[in-house]
Amino acid sequence: MSASTNEVSRTRAWVMAARPQTLPAAAAPVVVGTGLAVHDGVFAPLPALVALVGAALIQIGTNFANDYYDAVQGADTDEREGFTRVTASGLISAPEVKRAMYLTFLASVVVGTYLVAVGGVPILVVGLLSVASGIAYTGGPYPLGYHGLGDVFVFVFFGVVAVTGTYYVQAAAVLSGVFPVAIPPGTVTTAVIVASLPVAAVSTNILVVNNLRDRAEDTRTGKRTLAVRFGSGFARAEYVALFVLAYAVPLYLVSTPGFGLPVLLPLLSLPLAVAVTRTVLTELTGAALNPALEQTGKTLALYAVLAAVGFVL
Repeated sequence: MSASTNEVSRTRAWVMAARPQTLPAAAAPVVVGTGLAVHDGVFAPLPALVALVGAALIQIGTNFANDYYDAVQGADTDEREGFTRVTASGLISAPEVKRAMYLTFLASVVVGTYLVAVGGVPILVVGLLSVASGIAYTGGPYPLGYHGLGDVFVFVFFGVVAVTGTYYVQAAAVLSGVFPVAIPPGTVTTAVIVASLPVAAVSTNILVVNNLRDRAEDTRTGKRTLAVRFGSGFARAEYVALFVLAYAVPLYLVSTPGFGLPVLLPLLSLPLAVAVTRTVLTELTGAALNPALEQTGKTLALYAVLAAVGFVL
């Protein structure tokens, strides 16, 4: 995993630390939440745009946190088969990565002040919890990712909360006044919670592939992910189950009032999901699972776009 500082430029190292390939996981919930907002007649462009920027900053801040905390806690070793971590490889010093983490999260808070003005106390609580959880994923006294809670964290915050929050700030801008103290009527619907489940599921599958790939190293370094606790068979079953959930949701939505056949558009991404699932079910090496991780991210991006288009249509 290591790389020489002579071989990688400073700018390239920071790009590696930010991991832009993970940004589809940040954009997907905003795309889906916005598509449903258009469908329901509560689309508000400025809150949607700010939500996208805020989600990207939280994703990058979380990436910096993972890079820093995994290095200082010894979870990243030379045997790691994943993408290069800049702290552990010495490309960027640990204090610099830690500072970048806090600055990025601070930027997300600054950007989020507008969303707080629109969404009030509910968004203030969600925003602070999102930042705190981004740090607590691999840092703090009880790192979530080290105790098998990473999957729950991703499902809740990068799925359910992100989609519902995106929809909420737009609906609040349209239906409510400035800074509501409680959740205004019509700003969180059953439909948006259901629509968040596929994003939650496929986002979690990105982590599942990551943990399946790193299972051997995580076992040695004491990182107790679900793949470590219950084995590769469990991780593979989880991966399949989450995809089943994702593709069951359009079938449910098309049977409910207010939605038509276009909500089935996400099913067009099913061949991509099936292809990457074959790899996950048969491979364990980084050489095979690194591309599978990227393919899972692409599946999420395609699914989200198709879902949004389906809602708009």
